[in-house]
Amino acid sequence: MPRVHLIDGTFELFRCFFGAPSAVAPDGSEVGAVRGLLRSLHALIRSEAVTHAAAAFDTVIESFRNDLFAGYKTGAGLPPELTGQFPLAEQATAALGIVVWGMIEFEADDAIASAAALCAGEPEFDPVVIVSPDKDFAQCVSGRRIVCLDRPRRRLTDEEGVRERFGVAPASIPDYLALVGDDADGIPGLPGWGARSSSLVLARHHHIEEIPADPASWGVAVRGARTLAETLVARKGDALLYRHLATLRRDVPLGVASAGDLTWRGARRELLEPFCQAIGDPGFLAEVSRWA
Repeated sequence: MPRVHLIDGTFELFRCFFGAPSAVAPDGSEVGAVRGLLRSLHALIRSEAVTHAAAAFDTVIESFRNDLFAGYKTGAGLPPELTGQFPLAEQATAALGIVVWGMIEFEADDAIASAAALCAGEPEFDPVVIVSPDKDFAQCVSGRRIVCLDRPRRRLTDEEGVRERFGVAPASIPDYLALVGDDADGIPGLPGWGARSSSLVLARHHHIEEIPADPASWGVAVRGARTLAETLVARKGDALLYRHLATLRRDVPLGVASAGDLTWRGARRELLEPFCQAIGDPGFLAEVSRWA
């Protein structure tokens, strides 16, 4: 049965930057992460029985969410040796024959969430695999139909796995992140609301606006419930904003009509050969398992 793999390209590039050895191209630029990315993505599409694949990248780190909240994550402080490889990463992935979405207004996560929703509507593709350990994607998981693959840990997470990890259903993940916070995205959360209190309350009430103002009506025993309730009442506007920030868009225009447009046919020789020459890595060409 066909399987779609939707790859978090930004995560893969960061992982290679901090895990792969440094390397310099003939023009003197740093390309170690991109060389690692080529091999990592090739290993994925070769070994995971991939039939359809796409990868999304943050062409720039900033997105529409930065206009909504000043504290949201930015590209400030990222090493230039990494940001200089952003465009190369997209080129490398396209040369492997993988559909690439480079995001500017939206985030790579939004593209993947939109693609997962599109592909899930086509029952012949089962499962739809989101290739990323990012907890934001837990909100996209549906039964065993849409799942997340954590490649470094070799862990596949379905809906039951989301409940085991977070204590809430996928639909409550944005609410959970709004209360707990998400340091990676610059979402501060609400004071006092931790993982346990948030999961206990949301498991019962599902969404922030459904949590009663009176903790006596929560129906669960939570330490410091009175203070937590007062905080939520006083800062409900902040909590709803944080949830909006944590909610992935599923309406991003992707330029594809169906999952069939993501068919992986092999590496594109006309792109990959000059690319490997440019980054000083022609030896990779001998490793390619399939050419389009």
